[in-house]
Amino acid sequence: MRLRCAVLDDFQGVATTLADWSVIEDEVEVVALREHLAVEDDLAAVLADYDIVVTLRERVPFPGSLISRLPRLKLLVASGMRNSVIDYAAAEKHGVTVCGTQSSGIPPAELTWALLLGLARGIVEESTALRTGGPWQSTVGADLHGARLGVLGLGRIGGHVAGVGLAFGMRVGAWSPRLTKERAAEQGVELFASKEELLADSDFVTVLVPGGDSTRGLIGAAELALMKPTAYLINTSRASVVDQDALLAALHEGRIAGAGVDVFDVEPLPADHPMRTAPRLLATPHLGYVSRSNYTTYYGQAVENVQAYLAGSPVRRLP
Repeated sequence: MRLRCAVLDDFQGVATTLADWSVIEDEVEVVALREHLAVEDDLAAVLADYDIVVTLRERVPFPGSLISRLPRLKLLVASGMRNSVIDYAAAEKHGVTVCGTQSSGIPPAELTWALLLGLARGIVEESTALRTGGPWQSTVGADLHGARLGVLGLGRIGGHVAGVGLAFGMRVGAWSPRLTKERAAEQGVELFASKEELLADSDFVTVLVPGGDSTRGLIGAAELALMKPTAYLINTSRASVVDQDALLAALHEGRIAGAGVDVFDVEPLPADHPMRTAPRLLATPHLGYVSRSNYTTYYGQAVENVQAYLAGSPVRRLP
């Protein structure tokens, strides 16, 4: 009797085409689920008959209360090598092996620039007006050359973003709690002594720090108040890093020029969520990691993890 594998959140319907699942088809039945399951009772009911689950990023939490309701679950594969919503202790207690996959920092860096450029040049407004018969030119773009780009978090993704900023002729500065002079010098950027100084001096601020307790609320009302009224904030890291209510207030009151956001406190966003209708906001549905190369890696290595598990030696264990 074959094992059953559920692939969660296959929104685009590509999970089974971007990897060769046929190599395990004799032993595993693979089912891709396109509808997001947000309620634990629904997850427990749908996944009760599966031995393997492949979950995408951190969208679906796997707390101990859920894991304990999945008696058949033996292997949980997460995309990426970091996942804060899986209860690893509970997984170990219930005999569930947890594995991850590699993830490239380039796609989220590229999306960061898509949002930044879209905001700076009013791309959405101008394109919409052109296609709907609206006014011919209604915005005046913000210049990048010579402007200050502030990078909060100069890790793998932040380094890519900073490099592009330098190529645009921007004055790139960076800050994070553990950023060293050596790392900043290596990237060719200016190290700021505090996030407050960086926020006050920047024309564009990109938030690229990891999620977790140490960065929760890193940007709140006080920090937003330091930004120039002509400045833009772009968050492609984690929703918890930026106080969402404070950001909404700043946007509605026009205290910053705009924001580009790819991450939210609830995903997918409910139809009536205030982020859907906020002014001065360019928002995308968590597309940072969504690229053909990343998906090919995610699902390809998920298959490899399943193969290794079947062979008795699972690879890429988490945490």
